[in-house]
Amino acid sequence: MKAIRTPARDAKEIERAVGTFAAKPNGGLLVVPPTPSFTNVELIFRLATKYRLPAIYPTRGFAAAGGLLAYGPDSAALFHDSASYVDRILRGAKPSDLQVGFPTKFDLAINLKTAKSIGLKISPSLVARAAEVIE
Repeated sequence: MKAIRTPARDAKEIERAVGTFAAKPNGGLLVVPPTPSFTNVELIFRLATKYRLPAIYPTRGFAAAGGLLAYGPDSAALFHDSASYVDRILRGAKPSDLQVGFPTKFDLAINLKTAKSIGLKISPSLVARAAEVIE
């Protein structure tokens, strides 16, 4: 697998990048933070479907909105951990003295409807591991 970094800031750049990338066989998209604006995400969904490209996004909401797969930190766990930091700061801890925390729980969401629309069969074992399956 070879990763090709393709920064795109607006709709025109996204269309050009995905179109160029889709011309090569056996490709896929990995959309990483910072994520594009919602209108551009909708464009990425449409282009991924048009070119039949599997695409992975950083949070579950993307799969619910029409993306194929989402894999990333569990947002609820992040908010829970954040509350702990706020509590310690309000009790007098210096922010600079607190250890940096990293996500420990990750979620996989799979949109089977999107998989079907691009002609991709998702293995049952992967579906079984998903925290959320959209049908």
